[in-house]
Amino acid sequence: MAAELTGAAPRLDGVGEDTGKARTRREGAAVALDDSDRLLLNLLQGRFPLAERPFAAIAEAAGTTEAEAIERTRRLLNERIIRQLTPIYDTRALGYRSMLVAAKVDPEHPWSAARVINRHPGVSHNYLRNHEFNIWFTIAVEGDSTLGLEGTLDVLGRLAGAQSMRQLPTLRLFKIRMDLEMQGDTSTLAAAGETPAPAELEAQPLSELDVRMIQATQGDMPVHERPFDAAAERLAMPVARLLAHMDDMRERGLLRRVAAILYHRRAGFSANGMGVWKVPEGRIAELGPRMAAVRGISHCYQRPTYEDWPYSVFTMAHGRSREECDAVLDSIARDTGIEERATLYSSTEFKKIRLLYFTDDFRRWEEQHA
Repeated sequence: MAAELTGAAPRLDGVGEDTGKARTRREGAAVALDDSDRLLLNLLQGRFPLAERPFAAIAEAAGTTEAEAIERTRRLLNERIIRQLTPIYDTRALGYRSMLVAAKVDPEHPWSAARVINRHPGVSHNYLRNHEFNIWFTIAVEGDSTLGLEGTLDVLGRLAGAQSMRQLPTLRLFKIRMDLEMQGDTSTLAAAGETPAPAELEAQPLSELDVRMIQATQGDMPVHERPFDAAAERLAMPVARLLAHMDDMRERGLLRRVAAILYHRRAGFSANGMGVWKVPEGRIAELGPRMAAVRGISHCYQRPTYEDWPYSVFTMAHGRSREECDAVLDSIARDTGIEERATLYSSTEFKKIRLLYFTDDFRRWEEQHA
């Protein structure tokens, strides 16, 4: 039987990473988009071309001009539909250790704990969810971290006043691809699509050039005819060589893709539900890929179970309402026959960023807290 875990937390859009200032629902309200916007957003969330003039290829697929594609992308950025256009590197392949963590903090004062957790540079996502374990965050640490992942969590738990922390590392990855389906309806989100099995890489060998390339290209990309030129100039190399090396990093699994990341609510997706499933151990390998194939699911993992937490498979559903998220998860239940699940909805986004790799921020945090 499916169970919705309910709570009374306010539904706010987010919180400033350092200030804790919440965005109002009005500021986070969905923005009207036309059909051309939706098509462009779908294309930008896909594999952004590694080309000297990538918007020319995007424009051709969208049936428009390069200038129009660039101008529309800029407008979507200015209106906070697109959060950023950026390369997406693989945390584990770069040698970082990462984990999903559920923390039980004072339900009357979750903001205080969230601010402490957010200050760690490896925390990329942090949400308030409707559960006894009310703060859920993802964290990464460098491979040569002095504290290590467990030691870092010990420090964060103490500083945040957490009553308990549950470590939920990825045991098996079935899907990780955050594309919002902008052109479809609920039936589209609930349908199965093509989902290639993601590569599960351990730390890969990195050259000095790999590290310099990541440092030069990570973060917000400029939006104009030649967006890779600035990084090539910083590296003092021809653009063609930069693109060839980025393509090589993609082949080696270091670079997942270049893509637009959206503000979910502004793009019309006001709800996300973490559907967690009690799947028999012997069926996880079979059912995990089927759950991952549903188009409204962005992430699908096998994670550890505990005596008070029997859910082994996690699926993140996105929809324009809770009802749409439920429809996506209900379709999985019908297809798999797995009925025992819980759905944890996020009520506050405390932090959501792309990690910046090979910076001094991790070292400075550890020098302060180790």
